[in-house]
Amino acid sequence: MNKVSIQTNQSRLEVIPERGGIIISWRVQDQEILYLDEERFANPQLSIRGGIPILFPICGNLVNDTYTLNGKQYTLKQHGFARDLPWELTEENHITPEKASLTLVLNSNEQTRAVYPFDFKVAFTYQIQGNTLEISQKYTNLSTERMPFSAGFHPYFLTVDKNQLKFEIPSQEYQDKATKEIHAFNGDFDYNLDEIDVAFKQLSGQSATVTDNARKLKLTLEYDDTYSTLVFWTVKGKDYYCLEPWSAARNALNTGEHLTVLEPEACHTATVRLTANFF
Repeated sequence: MNKVSIQTNQSRLEVIPERGGIIISWRVQDQEILYLDEERFANPQLSIRGGIPILFPICGNLVNDTYTLNGKQYTLKQHGFARDLPWELTEENHITPEKASLTLVLNSNEQTRAVYPFDFKVAFTYQIQGNTLEISQKYTNLSTERMPFSAGFHPYFLTVDKNQLKFEIPSQEYQDKATKEIHAFNGDFDYNLDEIDVAFKQLSGQSATVTDNARKLKLTLEYDDTYSTLVFWTVKGKDYYCLEPWSAARNALNTGEHLTVLEPEACHTATVRLTANFF
């Protein structure tokens, strides 16, 4: 499998274009920031649990995995297809001792059009500089019809003791995926639960931080106004937590809530930035 890496004097990034353009490793000052389940990763039939999977053209799942467009029903599985398809590495790699970047492209094809009837081009540039990873995205509608979509990321962050995590999220409340109930948020979660899957939809700012006192690591996630939702997900007994920027909540292709709709030939740009500070 073709692993591509870029490196600066402070950090190193590893990407596998053919497995959904995924970032599988990001090391800052020689410390790994991301979690990767190697066993699942070795089986291409399984979704990858680890790294930074890409979510497109939906985030989360649709009701019954289906949506209706212009009177026709389509089936689209959870988080869409971008994370499962091979991306193409372009030649636009820029590398200096201080800064390095690479660009990956996903184009629509017969397989994507069967479940999502649009022609598109998605280009992502991964850039590392200092202790920051920036993901610049460009979504282009090459169809003659208006193209609805949502997009996001599902980063898995490595942790050794979740009870030593402290969250600062610009929201007072979250919605539980299972019960649909709204709960007040005070910065903590109950890690005795088998699974935590909640969405912060009422965001009052464009950055969130997680302080991991066990790892002496403060992570800052910044996102532009494309992103309306932050999802927190973790499973008991696993050494990861996910804090996921989504442009729209689950089922948005059906509800229309925060959906991005691109006119023919139009493009939309977005940026997500991660900064890792060890203390």
